[in-house]
Amino acid sequence: MSHHEDETRLRHMLDHAAEAIEMVRGRTRRDIDADRQLNLALVRLLEIVGEAAARVSHEGRERCAEIPWQEIIGLRNRLAHGYDEVDFDILWHIVQGDLPPLITRLKKALERISSSPAD
Repeated sequence: MSHHEDETRLRHMLDHAAEAIEMVRGRTRRDIDADRQLNLALVRLLEIVGEAAARVSHEGRERCAEIPWQEIIGLRNRLAHGYDEVDFDILWHIVQGDLPPLITRLKKALERISSSPAD
């Protein structure tokens, strides 16, 4: 996989994580239970973050070791394959607690990758 493709995947991760955070702005945990479209959208956004992470090359993951690759990919797999057992308390915690620091790490990784020479 090329340097450019890794950068694209990181941007997908960043964009979808940021969209999930924006989607819950001004909302409460109970809104996920009450709003089916919200919970489906959040699940889908996190699946995309995980799928994009899975498509980053091995070398790209090594260059961005500060990103918890296995956890992100594992979450995607649990959401996709355990669709009938999604714990919305955990989902809420991920969006509120885990995505903001992930976004910070992704931005730093993208700055680093953007300024490094292409393959």
